[in-house]
Amino acid sequence: MLADIPNPWRAFLSDIDALLGPRRGDGPRVELHCVGGFVVAMCYHLARSTADLDVFEVVPPAALGPLVAAAGEGTPLAKKHGVYIDVGSRIATLPEGYADRLTEIFPGTFVNLKLLVLDRYDLALSKLERNIDRDLEDVQLLSRGEGFDLGVLRERYVREVRPFVTGPVSRHDLTLELWVEMIEELRKDGG
Repeated sequence: MLADIPNPWRAFLSDIDALLGPRRGDGPRVELHCVGGFVVAMCYHLARSTADLDVFEVVPPAALGPLVAAAGEGTPLAKKHGVYIDVGSRIATLPEGYADRLTEIFPGTFVNLKLLVLDRYDLALSKLERNIDRDLEDVQLLSRGEGFDLGVLRERYVREVRPFVTGPVSRHDLTLELWVEMIEELRKDGG
């Protein structure tokens, strides 16, 4: 429901939906594969503010240019709402099978816009290569959710991320192991 989306996101996404024009029959909607702080805040209810909606992929691809032109950083729409869409600006390696695990958020809320988000494991793994303080905090918070299985995290990393990372693989292996140790320590401490 639209009321479930806090502003400025509700108004911003409603304006984007309207800009995409009237829907014709069962024609394709514009799908946004969302990552980053927006997903952390909206889906996992973690206290995290962000001014951008990071989008990894836009479907159909032909919608990318018009979407960025209408709602990208510095556009009148972005200035009006104080938030913007950021498509592909940050480097992330998503797990190979992430698209099969996407979940729609706010289904039925928009006519032309469909927001799809990563599950907790894929979202955590999307932060592996950059691994700045904000990413580490997000991973800690994501791992606190009920049923977060470190075996699943490791397995997806090995099968779906490790073969595609940039830079020394040993660095990413070490990052993952440090994350696992951190999560295990947090669990011991009751956090």
